[in-house]
Amino acid sequence: MGDAARISVDGPGLTVRISGVFTTRAEPAVTDGGSVVLFDTATAQQHFTGPGRYSEFHVKAAPGATAERLRQATKQAVPGATVLTADVPTRDRALRAENQVSSLRTTLLSFAAVALFVSCFLIANTFGMLVAQRTREVGLLRAIGASRRQVGRLVLAEAFLVGLAGSLVGVAAGVGVGEVLRPIAGDLGKGGPLPTGDALSLPVYALLVPLATGVLTTVVAAWLPARRAGRIAPLAALRVAEAPLREGVGRRRVLAGVVLAAGGAAGLLSGASNDRIQEGAPVLALGAVLAAGSLLALMPTLVGPLLAVVRPLLGRAGIGARLAERNSASNPRRVSAPAASLVIGVSLVTTLTVVAAGGLAAADAAGAHVLKADYVVSMRSLDAQSAVVERTLAASAEVAAVAALREVELTVDGVRAFGLALPSNAVRDMLRLRMSGGAADIGAGNVLVPAGYGRAVGSTVHARLVDGRAAELTVAGVYEPNALVSGFLVDAAAFPVDASPVGAVPAGVVPVAASPAGAVRSVLVRTRDHPSPGLRRTLAHALGDSPALRIDSSDDLARAAADDADRMLDLLYALLGLSIGVALLGVVNTLALSVTERRREIGMLRAIGLTRAGVRAMVRAEALIIAVLGGALGLALGLLVGWASGEAIARHTPGFRHSVPVLRLAVLLAAAAGAGLLASLWPARRAARTPVLAAIGTE
Repeated sequence: MGDAARISVDGPGLTVRISGVFTTRAEPAVTDGGSVVLFDTATAQQHFTGPGRYSEFHVKAAPGATAERLRQATKQAVPGATVLTADVPTRDRALRAENQVSSLRTTLLSFAAVALFVSCFLIANTFGMLVAQRTREVGLLRAIGASRRQVGRLVLAEAFLVGLAGSLVGVAAGVGVGEVLRPIAGDLGKGGPLPTGDALSLPVYALLVPLATGVLTTVVAAWLPARRAGRIAPLAALRVAEAPLREGVGRRRVLAGVVLAAGGAAGLLSGASNDRIQEGAPVLALGAVLAAGSLLALMPTLVGPLLAVVRPLLGRAGIGARLAERNSASNPRRVSAPAASLVIGVSLVTTLTVVAAGGLAAADAAGAHVLKADYVVSMRSLDAQSAVVERTLAASAEVAAVAALREVELTVDGVRAFGLALPSNAVRDMLRLRMSGGAADIGAGNVLVPAGYGRAVGSTVHARLVDGRAAELTVAGVYEPNALVSGFLVDAAAFPVDASPVGAVPAGVVPVAASPAGAVRSVLVRTRDHPSPGLRRTLAHALGDSPALRIDSSDDLARAAADDADRMLDLLYALLGLSIGVALLGVVNTLALSVTERRREIGMLRAIGLTRAGVRAMVRAEALIIAVLGGALGLALGLLVGWASGEAIARHTPGFRHSVPVLRLAVLLAAAAGAGLLASLWPARRAARTPVLAAIGTE
C-alpha cells in the first residue's frame, strides 16, 4: 500500500501509486495464471477508451426478469450495441481455450503418429526374427496337429500381451511427463495451453485411447509375421539348424515398388505445379507417401548395389567390415527392415531442413529491407497502441518525421477486408515495398492491393467503410506483403479518424465509435541522426522506458523473423528426434536378435581364429551399414519431397528460394552413423562374449 509502481498500458510507461490489494476468483485472467490491475473510471478512460467512453457494460437483472427480457431491454436502451447473456462469454472463453489446446494437440499427435508408424517397422522386424528363430518349435506344433490359424493366433496373442504391457508402461510414463510439464507451461505461458491448476484431471478416454492405440499398433504390425509363422511346414521340426529369414525379393514386391514410385512421382510433380495450394498440398502429401512406400518396397533390391559401391572402402577396413558386408549382402531383408524406420525419420528431418532453409530466406525477405525509416515502434503484444506514442515521438528533438500505420476495415464486394491507412508520402519515404506491378502511390483516391488478391492495376475497388460511407478506389499498384504491412494500403487523409458517436445513447453514456481509420498498429520513425544504440535508448526514454513497446530497425525485424523460425525448427527437430530414437531401438533389437540367431556362425568364426575384437568390429560394421543405408536413402527421399514442397511454397511465399543446406545434411548423416555405432555397443559386446564350444554345440 502506497508504493510506487511502473506500469505500461498501450503507450509510454507510467508511474502509479498502489492504493489497495484485492483477490478474486471470478476473473478469467486471474484463474488462468495472469494478473489484473484495477483503475477508477476516470483513469481507465484516460488510458484506454477516452473521456466519457466505455468498452462494455455489465447489467444485472431485476428480480423476476428473464435473461431474454433483460437482453431486449438493454438493446433498446443502447441501440447498436452487442448484447450478450452471461453464459456467452463463458462459452467463448472455453472455445478459445479449446482452440489453443487443439493446435498443440494436433502438433503432438502428428509426431506421435510418426513415432507409431516407425515403431511398426520395429515390431514387425522383431516378430519376424522371432518367428524365424522358432521355426523348429512352430514346426513341432504343426506336426502334433496345430493348424495354420492356431499358429497365427498364437503369435498375435503374444503381440497383444506385449502391446498391452508396453502401452500400460507408456500411459503411466505419459501421465508422469505431463505432470512434470505442467508447472513449466505455467511459468512460460501464464495461462498457456496446458492446465496449471492444483490437480491433474484426466478424462477416461485420455487413458483408454493411447492404451488401445498401442495394443492395436502392435497387433497390426505383427500380422505379417503371424501369417508367415502359419505357413511353416511340419517338416521344419526335423531340421537341425534354425531356418534363416527368406532371402531374395519377390517379383510382386518389385512390381508394387515400381507402381508406387510412378504414383509418387506423379503426385509430387502435380502437387508442386498446382497454383492453388489448398488443392496441391493433399496431392503432394499423397505423392510423398507413395514415394516413401516405393522406397521401402524396393529397399531390399537396393542393398546389393549400394554395398557394391562401398565394398572397396569396407575391404580396407579389416576382416570385421568385410564379414559384415558379406552378411548384409547375403540377407538384404535383415538389413532393410531396421533401415526402413531410419529412412522415415531421416527423410522427415531432411524435408523439414530443406523447406526451412528456403523459409528462412523468405523470412529474411519479409523482415529485412522493408524500411526506409530508421525505426518502427509497435506493441510487444501486437495489440493496438495509443496515439500518444506518435505525438510523443513527433515532439522529440531527435525525430525528423513520424507516420502512424492505422488499421482500416472495409467491405469490398460484400466481403470484409482489412488494411492500413498511412500518409501518402510515408509509402515513398519510409517504406521499401516490393511492387509486382504499378507504382507505390496511394494519393488521390488510389489504393495498393496485396499480390494474389486478383485485382489488376487501374481497376476500381468499390468499398464501403464501417461508418457506412461508400468509396471508389483506383488500384495504383500491386505489392508483396511483408512482416510490417499487409492488406489494402490507403491514404490516411482519405480515412480520417472519426470520433463521432454511433447511434442514440442515454445522456452521459458515450460508446467507443467505429472509425474508418482507428487503432494504431505501429509508428514509423525517421531520425535526424544515424541510428545507434544511444539513439534507440533516447527514444525509449522519451516513451517512458515502457516494457510494452518495442523499437525495431530493419535488421531487428529480420532477426526476429529468423529467431521465430529457429525456435519452431528446434521444436520440430526435437519431436522428429523421437522417431529416429525409435528407429535406433530397432537397430539395437535387430542386432541383438541377429547375434542370437547366428550363435553357431559366431562360434565357428571364433573357432577358426576370429578374435573378440574382430567379432565386435563385425557387429559394429553391420550397425554402421544399416545406419548409413537408412540415412542415405532418407536423405535422397527427403531432398525429393523437400524440393516438391519448396516448389509449392514458392508459388505463394515471396522471397522463398530453394536451398540445400549441405553442412546440416552432412551433420545429419554423420549423426545417424554415430548413433548406429552407439546402438551396436551392447549387441557387439554380447556377441564377443559368446562361448565358442557352447555356440558350436548349439542345435
